[in-house]
Amino acid sequence: MKLFPQSALLQLEFDKIRSLLKELCRTKYGKNWADDLHIYTEKKIIDRELRQAFEFLSLLRSGQSFPNYFTLDLTKELKLLSIPGAHLTGTQLIGIRQIAENAGNIFRWFKGERRTAYPALASILIGSYYERIILGLIDEVLDDKGSVKDHASEKLDSIRLKLSRKRLELRKTFDKVLSKFQRVGYVAESEESFLNGRRVLAVFAEHKRQIKGIIHGESDTRKTSFVEPEETVELNNEVFTLENDERHEQQRILKELVRKLSLYATMLENYHKINGEFDFVEAKARLALLMNAEFPVLRDEPLIRLVRAYHPLLLLYNRKNGKETIPVDLELNSNAHILVISGPNAGGKTVTLKTVGLLQLMLQGGLLVPVHPHSEFGIFKQLMIHIGDTQSLEFELSTYSAHLLNMKYFMENATERTLFFIDELGSGSDPSLGGAFAEVILEFILQKKAFGIVTTHYLNLKVMASKTPGIINGAMSFDEGNLRPLYRLIIGKPGSSYTFSIAERIGLDEKLIAKARTLVDEGHFQLDKLLNRTEQGMLEVEEEKQRLSKLVKENEALHTHMMQFMNKEQHQRRVELLRHQNQLSNDRIAYLKDMERKLKQIVFEWRQSKNKSEVFKQMQSLLFKQKEQQVAEKVKKKFDSQYVETGEHAKTGAKVMMKKNHQVGIIKEIRSKTAVVQVGTMPITVQLGDLVVVKDKDLEKAD
Repeated sequence: MKLFPQSALLQLEFDKIRSLLKELCRTKYGKNWADDLHIYTEKKIIDRELRQAFEFLSLLRSGQSFPNYFTLDLTKELKLLSIPGAHLTGTQLIGIRQIAENAGNIFRWFKGERRTAYPALASILIGSYYERIILGLIDEVLDDKGSVKDHASEKLDSIRLKLSRKRLELRKTFDKVLSKFQRVGYVAESEESFLNGRRVLAVFAEHKRQIKGIIHGESDTRKTSFVEPEETVELNNEVFTLENDERHEQQRILKELVRKLSLYATMLENYHKINGEFDFVEAKARLALLMNAEFPVLRDEPLIRLVRAYHPLLLLYNRKNGKETIPVDLELNSNAHILVISGPNAGGKTVTLKTVGLLQLMLQGGLLVPVHPHSEFGIFKQLMIHIGDTQSLEFELSTYSAHLLNMKYFMENATERTLFFIDELGSGSDPSLGGAFAEVILEFILQKKAFGIVTTHYLNLKVMASKTPGIINGAMSFDEGNLRPLYRLIIGKPGSSYTFSIAERIGLDEKLIAKARTLVDEGHFQLDKLLNRTEQGMLEVEEEKQRLSKLVKENEALHTHMMQFMNKEQHQRRVELLRHQNQLSNDRIAYLKDMERKLKQIVFEWRQSKNKSEVFKQMQSLLFKQKEQQVAEKVKKKFDSQYVETGEHAKTGAKVMMKKNHQVGIIKEIRSKTAVVQVGTMPITVQLGDLVVVKDKDLEKAD
């Protein structure tokens, strides 16, 4: 990406993001990549970088481990490995073994489903493969501490066997001599030591001539002399010779191992690079985890649509200090590609501008960003920024001159793939003249179809944005009552600077404020006042909207609860109905089984009995009695659904039920122990004892 000025990354604090990323890297390769983090302009590359970071982020979030634990920098050793005749120590070769082992773990991790589950991470291994023979060559010669193994060669094995025997013989001989001179009191408290690789006796200086052998030196006090007894001289010479032979054989073996490994030098260098690349990707994922970053939608066109976007550095700072960070929501597209933000000082205009710029740089640098995943980012090929005082002492330029010089560059170089940011367009000059120039500059850049954000206090730019296609207004909300910025961007309306409100709240003399108002153009003052009222009205509407939204959510929750309760009640009713139906079915089955049993008994008696007519009567009684019982039950059920017994005594005009057939009528007349009951159109004489006084169930409910 082409940047203007050269300090653009510094002004947008992209250097701090790189520093955070570098701190999370564990290898020199990873740290170098973080230092040289590129801002790409090709969608294919950006998408690959983002997907690699996102796939590793998913590993971290799911708690999976990735086998990339190697952190040593072996660049020097690998270069030596590729040089013919180079010498490497056992420790250095163990480091190279660790590279190969780490590579093997990574290649094995990607076997099976993981290669398809994490294709972007797996692409790092494209063009490379794992060679097992490297570990075999090293393990054949070295142990895990880097020492050459005994069986690395037959000669070395033979030398070490002889050396072990000679050392044992030397120790026994020396111990015998030591014991001899200890008894006569020649040996000092330290008894023995090693000088020039040879075992010597520590004897009192006055007795050194009493011992045959070679004097190797004296202590600093000259009270102790170090003597090699003549009995061990020859043995020491033989041990020294064998140790020298061992050293030469080890060097020969290591040199041969280096020669064999040099054939795989390029492969090992690639393993080293792969290890560093995975470390770098992991650092990007860990940075994303710190920032709650996501993978937004990437478009190969100039476009910005931010949903709940946070300034990453501000987010981390506020979280550390227990403060809230307000997210940004905005959209720049082909129909509205320039946003003019207005509002009071310290209200968040510059922070909003920097948030958009930094997130765009991070995304095109292959870093996940702290936004909602539904956010959309296009790709820009050029980024231009003008923030703060750009006065140049070197070229003797004033603030406004430097400002105009930058604007000249913007106008000459802006394209439809340019993303620009201008803080306080037109500032540094007479307000009326500066405002006019600002309007001309903005109109010219608009014609270039560049995308960008401009902050301003100029009224004419606010008016221009409201009526010019391609430009939209935005305001940083402000709580005028409490004189407190809310740091929330409102798209579609201009903002007031709250100049007089702030002056009143801080207690500036009212006479001074009144005089200042008289010096301001009345139309300008009235418009700013209107903006004040509009913005406060918008805040009230927003608060009311939030309150209503809360009520709607509460209502929805209550509705859900009620529906669950109703569904539960309905379910219980169904259960009761099924239970009742099952009971009826069970009763019916029991009745049929009983009837079956009785009929079988009657059939049996029919066959056995000579009096067929008597059995026939039993059968007739059983069947017809049961039928009458069913009819009676049906009539009673119908009665119970319509009437209820009152328990009162029968009297003229009362509604009564006849016990025998459950018919209901009205008593017209009582004659001693009988009563005349009108049933429909027909009067019936019935015994009083066969009547029960009843009333309609509907009347009972009404009572």
